[in-house]
Amino acid sequence: MSNTFSIIADVIKQRRSTKPAQMNGKLIPDAQVQQLLELADWAPTHGNTEPWRFFVYGGTAIKDFCTQHAELYKKNTDPEKYLQANYDKFLHNGDTASHIIMTVMHRGALPKVPVMEEEAAVSSAIQNILLGATALGIASFWSTGGMVHHYSMKELLHLRNEDVIMGMIYLGYSDVEHKGKRIVPIAEKVKWSK
Repeated sequence: MSNTFSIIADVIKQRRSTKPAQMNGKLIPDAQVQQLLELADWAPTHGNTEPWRFFVYGGTAIKDFCTQHAELYKKNTDPEKYLQANYDKFLHNGDTASHIIMTVMHRGALPKVPVMEEEAAVSSAIQNILLGATALGIASFWSTGGMVHHYSMKELLHLRNEDVIMGMIYLGYSDVEHKGKRIVPIAEKVKWSK
C-alpha cells in the first residue's frame, strides 16, 4: 500500500500548469485522451449524478474551435474594451496544443443536490484528467479565461441555461519544465483538534 501512496503523491506533486504557448505541437494519441476521460468518470459524485460532460477537439477541429472562440470575443465585446491582442490570443491558443477539452457541469434532475456539489464533482473530474496527464508525461492547462463563462459559449455548445462551463483543458507536450511552489506553509492552513 505504501508504494501506491508514494506513486500517487509523486504524481500530485509533479502536476503543473503549462500554458498552451509552451506546448510543442506534438500530438497525443486519441486513445490516451480517452483514458484520461475514463479517469474523469471516476470522480466522486453525490447521488451518482455524474454531472461531467466533455467536448473534445483534436486535429483540425482545434483551429475551428479557436476561430469560433475568437469570433465570440469580437462579437460580444464592447468596441471600447476590445483588444486585438486578446482576439489573436484566442485565435492562436490552440496552435501547439494536441487537444482541447471543454468541460461542462450538466445540471441533473436531482434538485436536492446543490449546484456547488455538482461543480465540485466536475472539478474533481478535471483534476483526475490533469493527474492522469501528468502520469503520462502530458502537459496540461485548465483555463477559465476568454469567453468560457459568457452566455455565447453556452450557445455555441448548445447548452442549457442551468449548465455551467467549468473551463477548457489544453493538452499537449512541452519541452518546458516547471518547478512547483507553495507560498503558505501547510501548518498555517490546518487547525487540528483532539
